[in-house]
Amino acid sequence: MTPRPARPGSPNEFCWFDLKTRDPAGTAAFFSKTLGWRFAVDEQDWRKATKISVDGHPIGGVSDLANPVYPPGTPAHIAYYLAVDDVDHRTEAAASNGARVVVPPFDAGDQGRMATLIDPVGAAVSLWQPHRFTGWNLPPRLSGAPHRMTLTCEQPDRARHFYRETIGASLPHADFTATPAPTVPAPQWELTVAVDDPAGVVTRARTLGGEHAATTYEEAGRHVVRLHGPEGLTVRVCRLEG
Repeated sequence: MTPRPARPGSPNEFCWFDLKTRDPAGTAAFFSKTLGWRFAVDEQDWRKATKISVDGHPIGGVSDLANPVYPPGTPAHIAYYLAVDDVDHRTEAAASNGARVVVPPFDAGDQGRMATLIDPVGAAVSLWQPHRFTGWNLPPRLSGAPHRMTLTCEQPDRARHFYRETIGASLPHADFTATPAPTVPAPQWELTVAVDDPAGVVTRARTLGGEHAATTYEEAGRHVVRLHGPEGLTVRVCRLEG
């Protein structure tokens, strides 16, 4: 049976993502037309932040890198948030196990407490201790919703050990895979989205962004699509099963 997505705010599970882009309109158009994501301003949020949802279920947010809060030249990327029980303690554990702390723990209003770090294999991740905001709450078999996370790097065993030691448990909805030679991309977490019709996603992506907007390959006997949005923002797509 296909594992269910993480419960909201469950420690040791990824719970949210944020598309950080200099092209919010283009990014929204691409992912809404390929994956069915809905982009809308959250009128209940004092920041009037743009949120992403699937069938009414929030799954992520959007940040405009033109905002002066971001240093000039910050590249477009997707930030991922891993729910933990105690962000201060887990940040200390991460540093003790070889991580570089980029943003020390701080309170994000009354929503939660977070920190950002670079793990020992070079991938960025944010730790999130929820207060009022727990992250996504997804029913099973929801097409277009987060399904799994994957970290591809040259030392997957080292990465797996780091996260187990840092959060005190395994990540049941995460995979650690070796970088296929001769390609050596920068290590990064990637989201896998489950959909009913991966072939349709590929067709829509290539109509919008050209032949290279989607690539397909086999991984562990499974057909996987890598969807390449504006500015290189990439998510994986697999068939929804269950």
